[in-house]
Amino acid sequence: MNPHINWPIYQTKLSETGFVLLPTLLSADECREVASLYDTSTLFRKTIVMQQHGYGSGEYKYFNYPLPPTIDLLRHELFDNMVSIANDWNEKLGINLRYPTNFDEWLAICHKAGQTRPTPLILKYGTGGWNALHQDMYGELYFPFQAVLFLNQPGKDYTGGEFIMLEQRPRMQSKATVLQPEQGQILLFTTKFRPAKSIRGYYRVAMRHGVSEVRSGNRVNLGLIFHDAA
Repeated sequence: MNPHINWPIYQTKLSETGFVLLPTLLSADECREVASLYDTSTLFRKTIVMQQHGYGSGEYKYFNYPLPPTIDLLRHELFDNMVSIANDWNEKLGINLRYPTNFDEWLAICHKAGQTRPTPLILKYGTGGWNALHQDMYGELYFPFQAVLFLNQPGKDYTGGEFIMLEQRPRMQSKATVLQPEQGQILLFTTKFRPAKSIRGYYRVAMRHGVSEVRSGNRVNLGLIFHDAA
């Protein structure tokens, strides 16, 4: 990862808004190397064809353990820089769970609870592909942040395919945020909800995410989820 990231700036934005786009962390060559893993079937435990489940149009594959080194490293380093915010959010929202600062300890807690299947995945959308708004919940235990690494270049490799987040504000109309990150950037965003403050204290604002229709080309990205699946 980029050693020059000024993490406090990005941590503050993530805490306040529920999402933050990091600067470019992987080179184009590194992105292509990660994307090429998609064709190595032995790396994956499951393939999902989205049309068959009503999720949208496209395909994604869940990795097996052990994860490829680059993906395992990203998962650990990103967790390390988000866990303090996760614990702060739980405190604000009156949630008793506190996450250990060591990622392997957190995974051990997931595995003890029966959530043992790895959740990192590569998603691939061709022309006409899209992903419905959703939340990535795989069991009772979950980490409140996840990440997506953009593996090819919008405007060159594909058009459309914007990343969409929908904030469902209580008793108000929903707010949409649309992003088109560059190749090699990572977006951190909330898995389920974020805390918002009112005069009576903090309350939960639910958030979902998805992908708009790809108008041309192929869009490939890596999803990093920090809790395992039951």
